[in-house]
Amino acid sequence: MVHPVRKGAKPDAARSPEAKLEEAAGLARAISLTIAAAEVVRVPAWRPSTLIGEGNVERLKQLIKDERIAVVVMDAVLGPVQQRNLEKEWAVKVLDRTGLILEIFGARARTAEGRLQVELAQLSYQKSRLVRTWTHLERQRGGFGFLAGPGESQLESDRRMIGDKIIRLKRDLEEVKRTRALHRRSRERVPYPVVALVGYTNAGKSTLFNRLVHARVLAADMLFATLDPTMRALSLPSGRKIILSDTVGFVSDLPHDLVAAFRATLEEVLAADLVLHVHDVSHPDADAQAADVRAVLAELGRTADADNPFVEVLNKIDRLPPDAQEAQLARASREPDTVALSAISGEGCDRLLAEIDRRLAVTRQTVAYDLPSGDGAAIAWLHAHGQVLESRSEGDMMHVVVALDPADRARFDHRRAKGA
Repeated sequence: MVHPVRKGAKPDAARSPEAKLEEAAGLARAISLTIAAAEVVRVPAWRPSTLIGEGNVERLKQLIKDERIAVVVMDAVLGPVQQRNLEKEWAVKVLDRTGLILEIFGARARTAEGRLQVELAQLSYQKSRLVRTWTHLERQRGGFGFLAGPGESQLESDRRMIGDKIIRLKRDLEEVKRTRALHRRSRERVPYPVVALVGYTNAGKSTLFNRLVHARVLAADMLFATLDPTMRALSLPSGRKIILSDTVGFVSDLPHDLVAAFRATLEEVLAADLVLHVHDVSHPDADAQAADVRAVLAELGRTADADNPFVEVLNKIDRLPPDAQEAQLARASREPDTVALSAISGEGCDRLLAEIDRRLAVTRQTVAYDLPSGDGAAIAWLHAHGQVLESRSEGDMMHVVVALDPADRARFDHRRAKGA
């Protein structure tokens, strides 16, 4: 595991090179790679041929031989030529950061949609790297060279086939997007608000999801335990029902192609009525991780603003020493739209549900209706779609005060008008 750093470069105020190396090691362990050696390699300047220069290449070559290392992970973005040259020098498989993340996604995707997204990202990545894969480029396919042209080279043919497959995958993903849009429209007819959990990978989103909805989604202490989105219904303290969505975790320097490929999945976040941004406050780089999440969401077009702020969920307070735990609880009480909790122990989860209730209630309108006592269907509809604040019998009429979303109010008023 190698994390290259250029000497004299402006240091990252958010993360040290050692912290970045440890995160890369965590990514490698997520696909069951055993870390035989890991180091930060400082170089005076980037080298076009190998990125890290001949001296470092030779030194690491001996280490690779001595430790019988089979895979080298370069925690950087390598060009195709750099990757090919390093593999040739070291006689081992070399993965850069993009390739490593794609390996993880390929191993974890379970749904048909997830596999489509991974395959699209992998093919886009491979298309620019065919030069390192093929050693038979002198072979030609097509004519014999005397009546027609030499035909297309193997490289050109493979690049064309990959291009064709990318087009098909994009078409399939467009169909997935249309299906998701239909599902969203059907939920709007129910309708339940969608609340999305987002956060850095391994922030504890799936553990929190399981705690809130009593599900058994895979929740593991590893990076990218969740790739495919999961949605479950959840009843809030007020009785209001919502749909809670668990989504893929984010990571620093997430490849741009991967963000684009997973846009269909992340559209659930873009369309959500409320976003819960889950932080691992026990992590030393919690602030930097939060900034990375916001940057990816902004790239997707979802930003927090005064009208629609995120709920900041400070998770894993159980891992903090008592004084730090008190500090996070004080921060949550001081800052609006912030809740401190432990998804493992359940401490603070009731406060989170109350905060979701409060935030969603802001959009509701309080309306009073006088309904015939015999109209049980209308009264049941109000209970199912709104929060009934008051209900009393007045002769043969029922006086009901209810908080409703604007769309539900319009729907109920239309129903009454038709009935009349």
